[in-house]
Formats: sequence, C-alpha cells, structure tokens
Amino acid sequence: MIISGGSVVTEGGVVETDVRIEGGRIVEVGVALEGGERFEAAGCWVGPGFVDLHAHLREPGQEWKEDIRSGQEAAAAGGFTTVVAMPNTDPPIDSGHVADHVRRSDGVEVVPAGCLTLRREGGRLAHLDDLWESGVRVFTDDGDTVADAGLLRRAMEYLAQLGGMVAQHAEDPGLARGGHMHEGAVSSRLGITGLPAVAEEVIVARDLRLVEFTGCRYHVQHVSTAGTVELVRQAKGAGLPVSAEVAPHHLVFDHRSVESMDPVFKMYPPLRTPEDVAALRAALAEGIIDCVATDHAPHSAHEKDVPFEDAPRGVIGLETAASAVHAALDLPPQDFFDRMADAPRRLLGRDPHRVVAGAPADVVVFDPVAVWTATTFRSRSENSPWKGMEMRGAVRLTIAGGAVVFEGEQRD
Repeated sequence: MIISGGSVVTEGGVVETDVRIEGGRIVEVGVALEGGERFEAAGCWVGPGFVDLHAHLREPGQEWKEDIRSGQEAAAAGGFTTVVAMPNTDPPIDSGHVADHVRRSDGVEVVPAGCLTLRREGGRLAHLDDLWESGVRVFTDDGDTVADAGLLRRAMEYLAQLGGMVAQHAEDPGLARGGHMHEGAVSSRLGITGLPAVAEEVIVARDLRLVEFTGCRYHVQHVSTAGTVELVRQAKGAGLPVSAEVAPHHLVFDHRSVESMDPVFKMYPPLRTPEDVAALRAALAEGIIDCVATDHAPHSAHEKDVPFEDAPRGVIGLETAASAVHAALDLPPQDFFDRMADAPRRLLGRDPHRVVAGAPADVVVFDPVAVWTATTFRSRSENSPWKGMEMRGAVRLTIAGGAVVFEGEQRD
C-alpha cells in the first residue's frame, strides 16, 4: 500500500510526502511513489498509531459489555494500534495466567495491566513476580485506590527494583464515599451527594511522598483537578519519576453537564469545574500531563438506563478520543501525535514508532477538518457522552502490524 499525499509527521517536522508499506513495515518515504494499492491522504495527517494506556475491555467476566475482539475493533476505529487493558475483570488480572489470557498481538495489540493487590481487595499484594514474568509492566488496582500506604510502599519498593510502573486511581475512599458527581455548586443545587476534588489530591500528595521514598515510577490515572495538575508539576520539577494522563471527557465536559441527569455523564473521577477543565487542557498542551488515555469503560444500555445515582460510572471513548482531543485543544500535528502516541509508548518503556523507512507499520491517517456525527459504535456498548454530537477531525485509516484494521469513509 502507498499512503499518498498526506502531511507526514516526522521528527524534523511535517512533510507532504508518500509512505510505502510492505511486509508489515514502512519500506519507503518519498515524493510521487508509484505501484501498489493507493490510499489518498491529501489534507490528512499521517503519524504513528495511537496508544491507549487505560481501557476496560471487560474480558474475562463481563463480555456482554465488551470483549477483547470488540474492544480491538473499537480501538482500530479510533486510530489506536496498542491498548493497555485494565485488570478490574472477573477474575481480576492478579496472576500471570490471567494476563496471558488477555494479551493479544493480532491486529490491535492488547497489553494487560496487572493488579497491585490480590483480587483488587487492597489486603495483600498480587502475584507481582508472576505478573512480571508474564510480561506485565503496568500495575494498578484501577477502579479502586490502594488505600493502605504501607502495602503500597511494599509494592513500590519491589517494583522499583524491577523497573515497573505503579498507576494509581487516586480517590480517597473516605472522602469519596457516597459521592456521585463533583462536590460543588451544581451538586448542591441538584441535591446529589458530591465527591470533592480533595479526594483525588490527598491521595496523589501522599503517593508522591512514597515515590520520593522508594524511587518507583508512578503514573496518575485520569487526572481531573487543577490541584492534581499542580502536584504533578511540582513533582516533575523535583525530578521525581512521575507521569500523568487525562481522559478526553475531562477535557471537554464539566459538572454542568450533569444538570441533564443523564447517566452518560456519570464517571469517576467525576466531571469537575470549568476552571479544572481549563487547567487540564493547559497542562496537556504544556506536557505536564504526558498523554491522553481514554478510560474506555463500556456498560450495557440496561445498566445505564437507570436513575443517575444508581447508574454505574464510566463512558466509552476509544472511537471518539482523537476527535475530542483535536477539537478541544487544536494541537499542532507533532504535539497531537506526541500526546496520543509517542508519550504513552515511552511510558510503556518502548521506543516511539516513527514514520520512517524500516519502522513497523503502525500508522494512522487522521483528517483534521472532517466533520461527522457519532451515531453508531463498534464497541458492544454505546454509553458515550458524544453520541449524537458533531465531531471535528476523523480517523480515516488505521494500520496495525502492517495490516489495515480500519478504513473509514471520507467525511466532510
């Protein structure tokens, strides 16, 4: 295949050129290449496939919401060629054989994260050595915080020796208990128990002291508050091995969306204030927040079609992430691909993929001016806050491991 006439994102800048893919690799980059099937990419950005550090694929145990195959299809439609699957499955990914079940290398790569504690119950450490031997490098109890600081310290000390990364769902369980949305003016007006910003910030502040003590790599999942941004900024300034991600919905919506009482706007951490949204956008643009991660969390229609307080938390995001981020921040192409592809790949301990001869053919073609409406999804679930909304920017083509895993229609 030849990807023809696109604006190719290279280390030296954006160059309008062609890209030839053959045998699973990029074999040539140059002007007016001939021969082979052509994909016309005029007006589009061509760069490395996106990497999602945080997705819930629900397998094993909740395949009616999503399974690995449907998650791969949704990821491909969103331009992702690698996805890290969270371990809050049933059974949880707390040992190597479960991680081996989840891992995939066909098409979109699925990389399992492992639990920090057995069954994510927070009482005893998971089989960290077994998980490490199976190839797991990211460890988290995502969906719950490791509240026991002593237990977390032991995990950090062990993983620091190996070079693993602790990824924390930062939410103090006492401060968050009973909360359904951000604690603020809107929750007061609606009469809904709120979840304060400080619930996130006190866990991050505590954990950063443990990072200083243990030297372990530490990643803050789905940052939602301006206060957390400032904590991460200070930690990076002090030279600590700290990174952070932000979910697309926290870059776009704020707690006023909950006034509709539509459960599609219920997610944890909850939607915060407009000031928090502004701080998150600025931090992502600056690089204080390293990358975008979808926190793709499928739920079936019957689970979400209940009163707001009774609904499960979480929204899907793989298929709309690139468009949402592009519209919210309008980053230049190099920064866009850094936050969506290069930075998360570096955090996985991998070299960034480049669109250069000899590189693996994990490539996405993104049309920055296309306009489309999110109506149907390849995910098994449709709990998307973008459903029915007009989106700007569209994935036109996704190539993973040299194979076309998604080809969308040209949109205008």
